Amino acid sequence: MENNIFELQYAMDTFYFLVMGALVMWMAAGFAMLEAGLVRAKNTTEILTKNVVLFAIACTAYMVVGYDIMYGGADGGGVLLTGIALNGAENADAMAAAALASSAENGFGGDAVYAKAADFFFQVVFVATAMSIVSGAVAERMKLWAFLLFAVVMTAYIYPMEGGWTWGGNDVFGMFNLGELFPVLDEAGKQVVEDGEAQWIGFVDFAGSGIVHLAGAAAALAGVILLGARKGKYSADGRVNAIPGANLPLATLGTFILWMGWFGFNGGSVLKLGDISNATSVAMVFLNTNAAAAGGVIAALIVARLLFGKADLTMALNGALAGLVAITAGPDTPTALGATLIGAVGGVLVVFSIITLDKLKIDDPVGAISVHGVVGMWGLLAVPLTNDSASFAAQLIGLLTILVWVFAASFVTWFVIKAIMGIRVSEEEEYEGVDLAECGMEAYPEFTGAKGSGI
Repeated sequence: MENNIFELQYAMDTFYFLVMGALVMWMAAGFAMLEAGLVRAKNTTEILTKNVVLFAIACTAYMVVGYDIMYGGADGGGVLLTGIALNGAENADAMAAAALASSAENGFGGDAVYAKAADFFFQVVFVATAMSIVSGAVAERMKLWAFLLFAVVMTAYIYPMEGGWTWGGNDVFGMFNLGELFPVLDEAGKQVVEDGEAQWIGFVDFAGSGIVHLAGAAAALAGVILLGARKGKYSADGRVNAIPGANLPLATLGTFILWMGWFGFNGGSVLKLGDISNATSVAMVFLNTNAAAAGGVIAALIVARLLFGKADLTMALNGALAGLVAITAGPDTPTALGATLIGAVGGVLVVFSIITLDKLKIDDPVGAISVHGVVGMWGLLAVPLTNDSASFAAQLIGLLTILVWVFAASFVTWFVIKAIMGIRVSEEEEYEGVDLAECGMEAYPEFTGAKGSGI
């Protein structure tokens, strides 16, 4: 009877994991639509190409190398080729038998148990999300093949390294473990021990405000610094010139797709559904994720109205994403009102961050560095406000570890790529649009006077 119950739970949790992963995969469409809407028409085809191909690269590089680095090669595949890449469908029975043995040891209501392939699928779509963040920040002036080469390094090595230090439980360069930073002490000052295990306060990032979003933003910032601003974005007298996107309906659609996909992003990170406690937790995570996004929209729109005198749609869209990023580090512990306020702070921060980066002449066409980087940091630091097992010190250490590693490794990678093949298109190609220069086709030929269009 117990085995039957376990098998039902195993099937339910595996199916839940796969559905949540599919929702996160759908976020790739959201990033593609958002970025395509916020760039100029002459650069649309290239940004769409980047989003499709980066997803394929992420899936392949993480399968062959990254997953093993991040989770220690538990399947015995080694550093260059993971067990996930080597184990085919013929091993499904063996994997199921191992899961059954685990249930006998832990009890069917214990740790999450599901198909290994489902775990990989859920993890790989997170990798693609981190890389998608980079795409928008370097839009309209980066060489396509330079970007794709960086995507290989980012998804195969840079992201898996910091993911291994956090979710993978590996020591940071053998020096310290982010999950065991400060001992939990009793009233006598001795470390608390439960069930024979010493208790620690460590870095907490439930679904990736730092591990995914801050990492993507740090990689993007390194690229933007080396790449430089778009021509005409900043005047010699310091004036910032707005470069509006070509399709705000598309950008709005992309935002709603991302909003929907985020339920899988955060909800799937509960890792389990098949019992009352975890089902309730999943429901609360969904509720808080939605509440934070709503708070971000409202706050960003109000701040934009106060600063600019108008209801700025792009700020409202970024406010929604900021709210979602802010709650991602800890969507399981706040009340719905608390989640709304956390998202609202994110919405306020993103507006001021976008303005500040422009003053610093850091050109980010879609606001990705502000949304995912600045607000990602806020999300990490907000966790101790509602989670008693987290501390500001531990969160700050984790934040700095991710930021320094990803920025430094990305900067070196971008620098090497720049030296080898260059990372920026020519001035003439930028003027004409990278669609023609990189892809040889336009997204809206009937509106741009192409030959045979009759315009």
